[in-house]
Amino acid sequence: MSETSLAFIFAVFLLAGFVKGVIGLGLPTVAMGLLATRMIPAHALAIVVVPAILTNIWQTFGGPYLRSIVRRLWPMLLGLVAGIWCGAGLMVEPYSRYGSLVLGVLLLLYGGIGLRNVRFYIPPRFESWIGGGVGAVTGVLAAATGVQVIPATPFMQAIGLDKDELVQALGVFFTTSTVALAFGLADAGLLNVSVAVPGLLALAAGFAGMFVGQTVRTRMDPPTFRRWFLIGMAALGLYLAGEAALKIFV
Repeated sequence: MSETSLAFIFAVFLLAGFVKGVIGLGLPTVAMGLLATRMIPAHALAIVVVPAILTNIWQTFGGPYLRSIVRRLWPMLLGLVAGIWCGAGLMVEPYSRYGSLVLGVLLLLYGGIGLRNVRFYIPPRFESWIGGGVGAVTGVLAAATGVQVIPATPFMQAIGLDKDELVQALGVFFTTSTVALAFGLADAGLLNVSVAVPGLLALAAGFAGMFVGQTVRTRMDPPTFRRWFLIGMAALGLYLAGEAALKIFV
């Protein structure tokens, strides 16, 4: 990669890590959305996957709820892995040209749902079977786009997890999904030595951004930051979807 490309990757992950440091999530979403403006989603995900795994591990083991989370969310996690396996190959030809379009639509939905502060409620008796379906759908979409937030994140909010439990549950979910995606990328030949340098650069920038974000978290108003973050994600989604649609249909 050129020095310009490496500098762009560093800047993207510095921003994505900062977002994660402030609000606890968003690194893969921000990184995939911005990288997809310069490369196809499959190549972007190959760079994102290792930093995403390592930055989510601390969330997975950073609280006392791991056992109860796995016991409660195992149907969704199982559906997630199955969905990623079923969607393997959606990032490569002849499907790759649709990846940016789907990614843009997902980012637009993600930003719109968040900005409207939509809240759902799922009774405990329905959690298991709905969770399995939600995991499967999220897995297929993640396999096609690298974005793992829809519809899994609204589901986890809908089942009534408290704040600290939700943060740890997001860590468990994103770690599971990125590990499964990594196996899929390796099988497709996309996770290879060519992404070593940009991947290491992305990892360093991601952790640096997280450190800065955690440092300034107490000095910022997280709800305000979250609102502007969602506006940015919706705008980026609109741009990606529009650009991809022009390439496909015009």
